[in-house]
Amino acid sequence: MLFEVKVPTEKKFQVVDITDEIQHLVWKSDVTSGIAVVFTTHTTTGLVINENESGLLEDIKAKMKELVPRGAGYSHDRIDSNAHSHLRATLFLNPEVVVPIDNGELLLGTWQRILFIELDGPRHRKVLVKICRC
Repeated sequence: MLFEVKVPTEKKFQVVDITDEIQHLVWKSDVTSGIAVVFTTHTTTGLVINENESGLLEDIKAKMKELVPRGAGYSHDRIDSNAHSHLRATLFLNPEVVVPIDNGELLLGTWQRILFIELDGPRHRKVLVKICRC
């Protein structure tokens, strides 16, 4: 089953916890054993599984800015001035995450959450979710 989750963002850099929406789709699918493939369709966003803790999220943002600063003379900036967002997505994030499902529940660790990371907002984004039995 293929689902779409709308993720509106309000900031240039924003982390949105989409775990609960994905779990709701698992329940809706009636898949009790399988996998959920979560995929972002945008090149300046990404997905990670990590802790949704404000200090950690600030650290991630700061490290990305330090390692890939905005306006550092990137060739792509000639087009639309967002090369830093593309580079950050490429170097630090994934366009997808895969989570096992058992007994109708996402098998995430105690502190693990599915985080959508916006690097070039604000925008109206979407995430595709494929839930498969296996």
